[in-house]
Parts: sequence; C-alpha cells; structure tokens
Amino acid sequence: MKLIRLSAYLMLMVILASCRKQRMVNTAFYYWKTVYETNATEQQYLDSLYCKRLYVRMMDVDKGNIGPVLISPIKFKSVLPSSVQVVPVVFIVNNVLKKQTLTQLNQLASKIVYYVNGKIKQSGKNTFKELQIDCDWTRTTRKNYFYLLNRIKADQALKNKQLSATLRLHQLKNQQSSGIPPVDRVMLMCYNMGNLRKYGPQNSILDQPELEKYMGSNLTHYPMPVDVGLPLFSWAVVFRQHQYMGIAKRLNADSLNNKQLFALTDNQLYTLLKDLPPLGLKQGDEVRWENVPPAQLKTTAGYISKYIAPDTLNLIYFHLDASTLKHYTYETLEETAHLFR
Repeated sequence: MKLIRLSAYLMLMVILASCRKQRMVNTAFYYWKTVYETNATEQQYLDSLYCKRLYVRMMDVDKGNIGPVLISPIKFKSVLPSSVQVVPVVFIVNNVLKKQTLTQLNQLASKIVYYVNGKIKQSGKNTFKELQIDCDWTRTTRKNYFYLLNRIKADQALKNKQLSATLRLHQLKNQQSSGIPPVDRVMLMCYNMGNLRKYGPQNSILDQPELEKYMGSNLTHYPMPVDVGLPLFSWAVVFRQHQYMGIAKRLNADSLNNKQLFALTDNQLYTLLKDLPPLGLKQGDEVRWENVPPAQLKTTAGYISKYIAPDTLNLIYFHLDASTLKHYTYETLEETAHLFR
C-alpha cells in the first residue's frame, strides 16, 4: 500500500512539474561604447541568441559649471540593426543630483528626453518603446532622483512608452531607505559588487557569496518587475605598494601570462618585473585580473532564477563587444539564459 501511495505521489509531482508555466526570457545586450559601428561578430551574437532588444548608452549626465550637462554622446557610424529594438540608456552621475532646484531638475528632464529622441533618429530608428535611466542613487539624492524620473515619465514625448531604471544590490536590500523608484520596471545589476580599491585576491565584478547577502526574499518580493543584468567583461586592477592606482585598460590576460613581464604570486596577483612607461606602470606594481568564467556565470544565473518573480524576464548581458564575446560561446550564453526559464 505504501509503495502504491509513493508511486502515485511521484506521478503527481511529474504531472505538476510538466504543467508548470515556463518563464519567458528575452535575451539582450548592453552597448556601452561612445561609437556605434557595425561589427560582424557582434551581429552574429545578436542573431544567434535571437535578441530583440539592444540597450544603447546614449549619453552621460555630469556636473557642469552652472548645472548638469549632457556629455559623451554616442556617435553612430552605422545604423542599428533592423532586427532589434533600441532601448536608449542615459547614465546619471549620482552627485549631479545634489542641491538641484526643481527648476533645474525640470530642465534636465526635458533635455534628456529631447536629446534621446535626437539620438534615436541618428541611430536609424523612428521610435522606441522604453527609456532606461542608470543612476546609483543614495538616500541623500533619492528625493531629487525620483522627482526627475517622474518629470521624465510625464514628458509628452514619452507618452505610451515605458520608463525603467537600473537597480544596485544595496538598493534592492535597503528598500526602506533607498525607496522604490517611480518607474515601470527595474534592471538589477548583478555585477560591480565588491570593493574595487581593496588590495588582495578578490573579484569585485562578481562575488557569489556577496551577491547572496542581498537577494533571497528581497528579490522575490520586490514590488515591480525585475530584469537581470549579468557581466561579460574583465579588467586589470593595478596596485602600487598596496594602494589602488586604477584600471589598466590596455592589459589583458595574454599580457599577464607573459612571464617576461609578470610573475604570478601566491596571493593571485601579478607582479610587474620591469617598467612599462607606455602604460604608466612601474616595476613592482601588482595587477589583479578579474573576470567572470562561464561556470561562474551559470552558477549566478541558477541562484537568481530561484528568487526572481516575473513571468517575463529581460536578461541583459553587459556588454556587446567582440573582444569580450570571444570568451563566451553562443551555447554558454544560451544555457545561462535557459537557467531562468
């Protein structure tokens, strides 16, 4: 009798599992360069992963002499692919929002919408369906930032369009102090979570134990749809006498594995064996190489998938760059996306 009951229970579980509604996962990429130009490798990734959206950084907002200014606008040497919708993204430096009057914030909102529409035309598109604002807001800038978002959303040029915002892990966890942004959906940045400037062997791009400190029920019960951003990038963090010096953009894994230039130490740092004047580096400088191996990417996706709530999810890889993508096969990125389904 017990065996019959167990068999019936297992059969019921199989039936329920097969009837479970599969989550719709839309794979997309960020494009975070100052110039857009058609690239065959990048296009192949868009096509192979059936990407319908490309999140394009259009400009930054930073401090000017008399108020916020729009800087570093993207230039389009090619038109965007007809196969993808463009989601314009505007990055706002958090400190810009401090001590701004409502008049200044109103003017900034109008400028952002006006210039985004201009860039959309330059990209070869006629319109867009979503605008995303990227800002690491804090408790002291929350009021002004949320006011700015409301002003952007109320602009007639954005009528019938969605407004989204990026969300850092600390904002996910500290919802009471950080607040919930007045947007239609958020994109959770699952990267840049460690202390980049801290000396020693660590990975400030993606650290699984650190990630898990912020998620769980905080993610499940977030009061609006949450999309997920995962990292596809690496960098070389330089230290001189244990002090942070910056990121050496022209160093890569091949450079660090050159035993004529670097020696790997026990603490997983590479020590420079001679001066490199073109890079501003000196003998004895130490470099921490940080990247996100495919296995780690999948581990993170598998963990997040247990807590993410929406039936429809946008998975956005950061970012679309041929030199970076060579470290990730189509199969790796598709398998990672499938873990969310």
